[in-house]
Amino acid sequence: MFKKDISAGAKSKVKSSVQRAIRAKVVETYPLLAPHIDEIIPKKSQLDLLKLPDRVSLYALENEPLFWQHMDDPLIPHLRVVHAFPTCFPRIGIDRGAIRFVLSGATLMAPGLTSTGGRLPEADAQLQEGDVVVVETEGKEEACLVGQLRMGTEDIKEKKKGVVMDSGHYLGDGLWKLIID
Repeated sequence: MFKKDISAGAKSKVKSSVQRAIRAKVVETYPLLAPHIDEIIPKKSQLDLLKLPDRVSLYALENEPLFWQHMDDPLIPHLRVVHAFPTCFPRIGIDRGAIRFVLSGATLMAPGLTSTGGRLPEADAQLQEGDVVVVETEGKEEACLVGQLRMGTEDIKEKKKGVVMDSGHYLGDGLWKLIID
């Protein structure tokens, strides 16, 4: 989605009622972020909305990107938020062979998750289609990709092939390099 460098379009201030709704939606979508929500989006701060290409909205605080949303999809955290609060998001892992493809903007395929280096959640913590997940790489500490699943983890384990995530925000993409001023 953000393969090319992007430039922000119109920048506008978010009304306080909308900001409260965004805070509530973030806590609803990512319950583990609830203790940190005042740190991420303080109550008395001014949130900005930036319009990006392809109908993407980016929410930023003091020129620091926080969350982005494509049309009516769920709010997806920027990787800087994921790196600041790494334990607050559902995680899956890819093997070493998939790293270069993911970091060049390719779709995430099931073999990268089901091979020996890949990691999927246990049966009691299954993820569903449409859930927002953070993708980590084998042997690395930082997350490299965040996006929405196109198939549930149970289906991934059964089929072991197919597209798992077709678009997302990865290290080094246009959203990562975006300068807000």
